[in-house]
Parts: sequence; structure tokens; C-alpha cells
Amino acid sequence: MFPHERSLVKKLEGKPFVLLGVNGDDDDPKVKEKNSKQQITWRSFKNSRPGKPSLADEWNIDAWPTLFLVDHHGIIRNRWEGSPGDKVIDEAIDQLLDEIGKTPAK
Repeated sequence: MFPHERSLVKKLEGKPFVLLGVNGDDDDPKVKEKNSKQQITWRSFKNSRPGKPSLADEWNIDAWPTLFLVDHHGIIRNRWEGSPGDKVIDEAIDQLLDEIGKTPAK
């Protein structure tokens, strides 16, 4: 999954696109090391938050990965539990960018 995410970040550079991650691991040093090895350059938040519900609880996430496509108005346009496949994700992003007049470079 990470190779595809890296390609999206590169392909959509300069477009209204942001990739965010939520990490369910608890061990900060190992997470940082793993992110570095996997070349994860996008922002990734911890699922657990002291004194607050986890992000997974707040967003009703029961499966990892769960992917959301959120438009420029903050509206969830797609939600996938498990990986729907790179082509499905690319088509949904391209359609959304096309709707707002920001067609990605192929």
C-alpha cells in the first residue's frame, strides 16, 4: 500500500490533495523507524490520545486500513474498509479533482 501512497503524493503535488495517516502502533520509536524505512513523508497521527477517545473510536473505524476520501469542503465522499485497490482509489481521486476543475496530470 505504501508504494501507491508515495506515488499519489508525487503525482498530485501542487494539486488540492493531502494524504494523512493514522497509526495504530503504540511504540513511538518503532513507528518513526518504520515510517522512515517505508519512506512515509506525509503526516501520520497516533490513534491513541491520552484523555480522549481514540481516532478509530471517533471515526467509527473497525478495520485497518480504512480509507476516506474527503473533498475540499470537508465532506466524506468515499469510505473503504480494507484496501479497495489502487485503481479504485485513483479513479475516485481523479473524479473528485475533475469535479472541482483540478484534473491531475496522468
